Amino acid sequence: MTSLIASVRVDCHFHVFEAGQAVTGARYVPAYKATIESWAKQADGVGVSHGVLIQPSFLGVDNHKLLSTLAAYPDKLKGVVVVSPAISRSELLAMHVAGVRGVRLNFSGRDHDLQAWAQQRTFWDGVLSLGWHVQVHTDPGRLPDVLPSLPSGLHIVVDHMGRPLNCSPSDPTLSLLRRLGPDRVSVKLSGAYRLGRVKPQALAQSLLAELGPEALLWGSDWPCTNFETWADYPALYAGLSQWLGDQHVEVVLRANPLRLYWGTGLDV
Repeated sequence: MTSLIASVRVDCHFHVFEAGQAVTGARYVPAYKATIESWAKQADGVGVSHGVLIQPSFLGVDNHKLLSTLAAYPDKLKGVVVVSPAISRSELLAMHVAGVRGVRLNFSGRDHDLQAWAQQRTFWDGVLSLGWHVQVHTDPGRLPDVLPSLPSGLHIVVDHMGRPLNCSPSDPTLSLLRRLGPDRVSVKLSGAYRLGRVKPQALAQSLLAELGPEALLWGSDWPCTNFETWADYPALYAGLSQWLGDQHVEVVLRANPLRLYWGTGLDV
């Protein structure tokens, strides 16, 4: 079992979907399909063995594709869904059994008002009882507008390096993440092409300094929707070592995701 766990490497952020499928009014409708088989072939090629499938925003709360993919690969995948705050406790439990371990709030390009969610005590009680986390994606510089309204005791996973306005320790986003600390927050080193003028290596180093390696995860963001020219999986994977150095890679790729998504990791 120890040798099996030692071979695990986890991509904590990727998507699968069908061509042309999106909710009404979606800002992005894929013209191609992204299959689990295509992701697995590329992941296997660099030694990534497991993955965390993330519900893309353009599919809204229709998680059928995600759930059917988890069912097909129960030993290799976990998932993060997008749901309505009115979802029932029994529906959450069924998703948990299927391998879901978190719920995603994607505010990018939208109103960042969290009041409708913050008032849903029954929903958050259900999330907390299952040991799920909430995954948050915001526009640049907007993370401090959202995180303080989330319930205490909830672990927060921040998408795409938190998207601060700069890499300075005084940046409001980085200051907030430092105050929350690794017991409350994890940050995904993903979506470097979504950072605008912020340099990804400098930001990764700042996050490492502010939070330590135990708070960091890696995700390919494959197939890099709206940024498909960046969907070079080996290059995305190599970026982690370039940003952090080899000494932290094993913690970020194995220990942290096993703890967050698989519990002790012994059931991998």
